[in-house]
Amino acid sequence: MFETFSYITLQEYWWIIISLLGAILVFLMFVQGGQTLIYTLGKTEDERTVLVNLLGRKWEFTFTTLVTFGGAFFASFPLFYSTSFGGAYWVWMLILIAFVVQAVSYEYRSKPNNFFGHRTYEIMLFINGLLGTVLIGTAVATFFTGSDFVVNKMNLTILTGDKMPIISEWTGLAYGLEAALSLQNLTLGLTVFFLARVLALLYFMNRVNNAAIMERVKKQLIYNAIPFVVFFLTFTIWLLFSAGFAVNPQTKEVYMEPYKYLHNLIQMPVVAVLFLVGVALVLLGIIRPITCFVKCSTKGIWGAGIGTILTVFSLFLLAGFNNTAYYPSTFDLQSSLTIENSSSSRYTLVAMSYVSLLVPFVLAYIIYAWRSIDNKKIDIEEMKTETHIY
Repeated sequence: MFETFSYITLQEYWWIIISLLGAILVFLMFVQGGQTLIYTLGKTEDERTVLVNLLGRKWEFTFTTLVTFGGAFFASFPLFYSTSFGGAYWVWMLILIAFVVQAVSYEYRSKPNNFFGHRTYEIMLFINGLLGTVLIGTAVATFFTGSDFVVNKMNLTILTGDKMPIISEWTGLAYGLEAALSLQNLTLGLTVFFLARVLALLYFMNRVNNAAIMERVKKQLIYNAIPFVVFFLTFTIWLLFSAGFAVNPQTKEVYMEPYKYLHNLIQMPVVAVLFLVGVALVLLGIIRPITCFVKCSTKGIWGAGIGTILTVFSLFLLAGFNNTAYYPSTFDLQSSLTIENSSSSRYTLVAMSYVSLLVPFVLAYIIYAWRSIDNKKIDIEEMKTETHIY
């Protein structure tokens, strides 16, 4: 079946898969958002144990999706992987360390003879929640703002001398950390941070059976929803009304086009609908619990979650489709990466496409495991009888 697809169709197919994985990852980062709220919502040791264990039952979903996202990117678009991970390595190393710290914290927080105490590991969880969201959001923003690198495939022919035979070279002195100094990049990073906190609060509202925590959740939902909306609108307006990195379909030359991403949104109506529906679902999921007075809806996480996936998915499509460089170079425009010049070979994409047919079965298992874990709301009494405590 996939053998009959054109090369560009295979490349677009894999960009869609990458975009979907990235969107799911952003949704699952409600775990990171929740980790930054442990002390805000949990005023006693028992309350904090409830929150940590609720998140602890989900952290592996986020970590697995992050690994899958990175692995799929490496296999389908290896030039991006080598350019970004090989050049902006300080950013990716910080993200990796943050997730390692998270795994250690969940594993050892409640171990017998834990001489560091609960607080040490809870602080580590906060660090993961802060760095993981802001840095990943900042890294994704470079898909629209660009990075300092140059690509020269002729370097592979260099077999002598001190120069290494590598295709991509990073020209920025901070090796990726300079992205965090860009206000536009940081705006998306903070958007992801506050979105993760909002989704976490909606998830707590859906799964925690504790009146004291719920009272704090509703207040925090307002406090975090406002900066989220402000940062999201700022990034979106900034993106749609700034120049973007366009690709001439005939010559493959990369050039700056005014309002490029606004043009993409208009010229791809399906993507525009996904984006608008996604934004509407996120806002609806937030507004309903905030505006209720008596019995609040506890299902906002699902509307906001689906909306998050649709919105992020459409942003990835804006970055890669419609003759757009998805990983632009601000040092040398012609070094910018597109889905055409950075993908694996046709043979590799065909083979991987058959493997991708297993994805629905994996998703079905994840849904089954999720529902099995969340078969009832969590409370303090359960923590006192539970045999495995994070």
